Amino acid sequence: MSGKLYLVPTPIGNLEDITFRAIRVLKEADLILAEDTRTSAPLLKHFEIHQKVFSHHQHNEHQSSNEIIRFLKEGKNIALISDAGTPAISDPGFYLVREAIKNEIAVECLPGATAFVPALVNSGFPTDRFCFEGFLPLKKGRQTRYKTLATEERTIIFYESPHRFLKTLDEMATHFGAERQISVSRELTKMFEETVRGTVEEVKTYFETHPAKGEFVICVAGAITKSSSKEKD
Repeated sequence: MSGKLYLVPTPIGNLEDITFRAIRVLKEADLILAEDTRTSAPLLKHFEIHQKVFSHHQHNEHQSSNEIIRFLKEGKNIALISDAGTPAISDPGFYLVREAIKNEIAVECLPGATAFVPALVNSGFPTDRFCFEGFLPLKKGRQTRYKTLATEERTIIFYESPHRFLKTLDEMATHFGAERQISVSRELTKMFEETVRGTVEEVKTYFETHPAKGEFVICVAGAITKSSSKEKD
């Protein structure tokens, strides 16, 4: 009998957000795959999880997946965690899941923390229809992506790092318009959690005088087009 691959969400900040089930699965797994073993070590130590931990990240996942599949076929149960949040959501995991499915190995994703859900709910924008874009391409394809999304009528969700955040707001002002409504959440679940709402220009002005620290989730209100205006009427 093959083992099972578990995708285990871990807290994005507040350690209290891990589930009892996640702790049990991690303690029962034959081994744990971590995006960065150094980052995950304090979490595992805090919950007294002593399983062997191996590195599995975007730079080695294609190479290491073959060996992981072999372990799974031998009957080992393996748990995959990322640095924070749910694996495979803007983190490594997709490729390994796909390979496990190809090899008819059971895959189970536990429910748990992910940054975009609380940011979306906090935004006040429609939650019935939205699109998650994650991190925009750094260079190639970035402008094309903006142009494609400029007329998107659903709420759009992006992730962004602090050192690119203000530049990204400048680009959004250019492609979406400075008056487009956005909601920016940072440091979610942590001590200095903050959500700032307003136009692109207003939010940019705010963060020009307040340190842009932590990881950011940017929710952008959907574009108002002729078709969406008729639906509202």
